[in-house]
Amino acid sequence: MAELRLSAERRDGSMIVTIAGELDTVTVPELDTLLTDGRRETSWIILDVSRVDFMDTHSLAIIVKHWKRLTEAGGILVLAGARYKYTRALWITGLASRLPMNDTVDEAIAAGPGQRPSPTRTAPAPKPKTAPPGPVTT
Repeated sequence: MAELRLSAERRDGSMIVTIAGELDTVTVPELDTLLTDGRRETSWIILDVSRVDFMDTHSLAIIVKHWKRLTEAGGILVLAGARYKYTRALWITGLASRLPMNDTVDEAIAAGPGQRPSPTRTAPAPKPKTAPPGPVTT
């Protein structure tokens, strides 16, 4: 069974929701509940996804739902610490260029609630594959 750890804290007018583990069909209802409660308290939510090990399309749907609701109410949802290897669905779906993203929570806080998405944010280039060690034969 997938493991998920969630925590929330208030800092500098924002609510930081830290996600660690796997976001999937089984675990995402917990995130949905936390974000719903968070939207009642603030209009600026920072999702710290730096410790997410897996993210499926169900979790993306929940993130999009809360992003849209915050935006419609004049608020903002920001992602911090997205690692392409584990959150590539953000890039595949185009969300990485639509949501404000920062490398760290501290950068997200420094940028403030007025930040906008970077349309030029692209997925990291893949690392070149190297030949396995061993003798070269011709």
